[in-house]
Formats: sequence, C-alpha cells, structure tokens
Amino acid sequence: MKNKYIDLISQTFYFPQEEFKVIDNELYFNDICLMDIIKQYGTPLKLSYLPKISAQIQKAKRLFNVAIAKADYDGDYHYCYCTKSSHFSFVLEEALKNDIHIETSSAFDIPIVELLYENKLISKDTYIICNGFKKPLYMHNISELINKGFHNTIPILDNKFELEEYDKLINTKCKIGIRIAAEEEPMFEFYTSRLGIRYNDIISYFNEKIKPNPKFDLKMLHFFINTGIKDTAYYWNELSKCINVYVELKKICPELDSINIGGGFPIKNSLAFDYDYEYMAEEIVAQIKNICNQNNVAEPDIFTEFGSFTVGESGATLFSVLGQKQQNDRELWNMVDGSFMTSLPDIWAINQRFVLLSVNNWDMEYQRVFIGGLTCDSHDYYNAEAHANAIFLPKFDNDIPLYVGFFHTGAYQEALGGYGGIQHCLQPAPKHITIDRDANGEIVTRLFGKEQSYKSMLKVLGF
Repeated sequence: MKNKYIDLISQTFYFPQEEFKVIDNELYFNDICLMDIIKQYGTPLKLSYLPKISAQIQKAKRLFNVAIAKADYDGDYHYCYCTKSSHFSFVLEEALKNDIHIETSSAFDIPIVELLYENKLISKDTYIICNGFKKPLYMHNISELINKGFHNTIPILDNKFELEEYDKLINTKCKIGIRIAAEEEPMFEFYTSRLGIRYNDIISYFNEKIKPNPKFDLKMLHFFINTGIKDTAYYWNELSKCINVYVELKKICPELDSINIGGGFPIKNSLAFDYDYEYMAEEIVAQIKNICNQNNVAEPDIFTEFGSFTVGESGATLFSVLGQKQQNDRELWNMVDGSFMTSLPDIWAINQRFVLLSVNNWDMEYQRVFIGGLTCDSHDYYNAEAHANAIFLPKFDNDIPLYVGFFHTGAYQEALGGYGGIQHCLQPAPKHITIDRDANGEIVTRLFGKEQSYKSMLKVLGF
C-alpha cells in the first residue's frame, strides 16, 4: 500500500524536480542535504543559496535575448534588480556579478549605491532607475548622485511637480523617465494605480514641462502591473496601451529610446507550478515590435526590474516540529519552533503560499495537519498550499524529530518582518546563513546573522 509521504509527493507531482530531490528519505535543496545544515546550525533557520540568484538572472537574460533574436528586434535588453526585494549585501554582491543594473525605491537606497561604487561593484555607467513617490531627501540624494557623474541615474517621474525639484537641485544635463499610471485589474479595490502619471496627461506634460527645458532628456517610459506578467487579456491590453504612449511620444521626443516593463515574472510557489517563461518573453518582444513597426517608430530598448524572480527562489526557512496537538476530532496541529507572522509575514498579510516539504522522514506514513506558529495570535498558522486546500506531512512521532521547510522565501520577508527589530510577541528572528560554492563546486556555508537576542530587543524598547 502506497501510503508513505514519498508516495504522496511522487504521485501528486513530477518529482524529483530541478531544485528538489530525496536521498535516504532526506530532502536535498539545490543538491544540499538540509539535514546536514540543520545538524550544524539548528532551527529555526533561514538560508540563502547564492548561486540561484545568478542562475535566475542568466535565465531571464537568455529568455529575452533569444526572443529579441527570434523577432529580429532592433533594441537591447537590460536587467535591473529591484533592491526592495532584499537589500542584503550578499544578495547585491551576487546579483552584480552578472552585469546588471539597479532599481531603487527609497532615499536610503542611494547610500547603498555609493557603497557599491566604492567597492567597485558598479560603475558610473550602471543604470540606476529611481522609482516611487519621492520625499525631499530621496530627490536630494538622487540629484547628488547625478551631480557626481552617475550619468545613467534616471529618476522616474511619479507626479507632475517632481521635475521642479530636480531643476533646482541638478546642475548638469540628465536623463529622466515617466511612470504611466496603469489601470488596475477589473476586480481590484480601485481603478487606477496611485503611482505614476495618467495616460491622458503624459503628452501634454512633456510638451509643457520637459521639452522646453534643455536640462532634461526623456529617456524612458515606465510601466508596471501589480498582478505581474501574466498571459491575460488585461496584461496584454495594458502593455499595448503603454507601447502606444511610447509611439506617440517618440514622434515628438527622439531621445526617448527605452520602455521599462517593471517586474512581475512569477516564481515557483508549488511543485505543481507551471509558467511558460519563454512564451511570455517572446510575446512581449513581439507585441512591442509589432506596434512600433505599424507606426514606423524605432523599437525601444527593454528594461525589466525583477525582484522576487531574482532572489525569491534562493531562500528557504526551516523549522522543527516541537509537538502535536489534537484540538478536535478532525484537526491535528503541528506546532513549530518559530512564527509565520514574524519570519514569513506574507503568509498572514496576503495569504502567500510557498513550497512546503518535509525535510526528513519521507519513508513514514503521511497525515493531514495544520501548522501553528509560536505567537499567541490566531492568524499565526499555515493550513493550505497553492495547489490544494490542505497540508500533508509525515506522521509525527514524539521519539523521532520532524523538520519542515518553506522554500522560495528569499524575497521581501525580512524587510516586511522588521529584521533586527521588534518582533510580534518578542519572537526572535532566526539564524540566517548563506550558502555558496567554491571554485571546485564544494558547498561553503557562512553564518550571516545569529538568532536575535533578548538584549537587542530590550535595547530597542528602551530598557
């Protein structure tokens, strides 16, 4: 009878998969034995597998460059990393090995840019795309960067009065962009994005404010859809509207030569994940080319700002099951040694699903369970996966340790959880390690951050 956990996974999904396999009933993540990692560092534990970051960047570059070649597209592709996904130094250092550019969203991003330059990780030729509705300090820092000779720093105008500040602060000719306020999907809570300038206002704004000012060259149109890059009528319609604005602007603004389609490539949140990256890249390139050709307009360079796609699949969060509770005839709770609300806040905030797998005991029978976190909050739980409204794990035995892993957790979770600060119910942030490979392909681990201490929390609280 096939009632073991390994049978369940093998029968439900194509398994093993690229980053997951099982040897001697223990899970391997990117060919790393996770039980060896747990024996060395314990749980709860966050890990970042750095080579995956480079692999994702190279994957996207390959997809778009192949699409450009197939379409005989007369423009280049530029990959930008969306820093807000993870600002950790080890993430940026790994990403920048791949000849990429940077997108920022805060005044505090700019000192990071300057440190990267000091450490020779970027040059003044690197594109720095500056997004967001900007406070005075952010605009000041962007202007200082441009004044220091970072000539490919491009502030993306989010409103009609932002340009006036740059005119006061910047003392050299510079490039700028405009963000288009995209329409939200039909079921969203409002109709138009709060970010960017309305479609109908862009041409008149250019003619009245940008064109007469010799200091500024409009280099880029920026467009972003909150739902991500999906094969839906809604996405293709919004992309088409953006390209048509580019076409109209290009006719009166010859220096405009780039479209930035933002981020939005999804990452695997289930072993059943299915997304045709190749088709989507080819279709994006083809649609841009077709509309430009129909209007006899030069095809623009294409920029993307992938954040979760860059860093998400490099991360994992590992827990121990401390014990099991039977709360009624149907509900079994596996209580873990950490909190979802603090370690993986997207779970309770936006009902995000991650790949969930047992780390060990794959030869044991499985059972349906709920997973509970350690805070006293009723929302600190995990009860379903992306592909099914249920969770199954190996049966719990008090005499046999059970470990579980949440995978592809590398984007946003530390920033949203307030890494290093106050945590809900004073649950400490877990240890964080990085995993890399040396020149011989051997695994190298490094403790990046110890488990948060009570002293650091009490200091923040003023004790």
